[in-house]
Amino acid sequence: MAFEDVQIAKPTPETYQALDADLCNHSGKVPLHERFRALFTLKALADNESVDIVGRAFADESALLKHELAYVLGQMKNPHAHAVLKKVLGTMDEDPMVRHEAAEALGAIGSLDSLPILEEYLKDECEVVSQTCELAIEKIKYDNRKEKETLPESAYSSIDPAPPTAVEVEDTAQLREIYLNQKLPLFERYRAMFALRNQCTTESVLALADGFNDPSALFRHEIAYVFGQMQHPAAVPSLVTVLSKMDEANMVRHEAAEALGSIATPECYKVLDKFREDSDRVVRESCIVALDMYAYENSGELQYADGLSK
Repeated sequence: MAFEDVQIAKPTPETYQALDADLCNHSGKVPLHERFRALFTLKALADNESVDIVGRAFADESALLKHELAYVLGQMKNPHAHAVLKKVLGTMDEDPMVRHEAAEALGAIGSLDSLPILEEYLKDECEVVSQTCELAIEKIKYDNRKEKETLPESAYSSIDPAPPTAVEVEDTAQLREIYLNQKLPLFERYRAMFALRNQCTTESVLALADGFNDPSALFRHEIAYVFGQMQHPAAVPSLVTVLSKMDEANMVRHEAAEALGSIATPECYKVLDKFREDSDRVVRESCIVALDMYAYENSGELQYADGLSK
């Protein structure tokens, strides 16, 4: 999601009740995009009560929503979320996209206490989950080491699965070489990915797009996520190609759809409208949410998540 900086007023008990009702769909009639807006309001609050509300929403059937719940818990960086995230990661019949996001969220929170469960699922039979655990372990070790690197400044406020490559490596071609090298550790390749994101140039977009041929669905989905953050129109052609590939993993197509909603050019609308009736529920729901994001990007609204204004 591209909406990282939400400014909110102090909540009241009634506000929490309203956000709980919206996110958890108490009425059974709350549109998915409104539930997402409630979720991102809770993300900005980031207190224990907000974590508890988000945790209750995991009872929902939508894998897309549950994956977003886990993402938000990681971005909150509140250790109160540890219990629910560990439970989701350990639920073997849960959608891999949701389990992956729970592992990534544990990495984002960054507690050494999460290492045992991440190591437990490092050999998970689902590659998306095992690779995410690998990244999360490295992220936690990186965040807790004594020696600190000098990192380039970033325009993005998100807590990423890996920090960008250190300032000593700034050349786009050099970063591209690291990023595409499948012999290197995944964490190192992710670092180059986020360094390319931070450049946010046409050249870096094209370098990132070359990664869509990678065999890892996790890697490909992260590229699409990064494109949504960059909101660079040069990413649109490759995102359209990814969304249009019916044999692509749904977690990759989903992320491509949301990125197109964030970039929000007229071409993006046409593609999203075309796939809003896709046969895959995750993709279908992603297009619905992305069309709401498109509407926001082309509106005069100051912020996407405005749940406290109700």
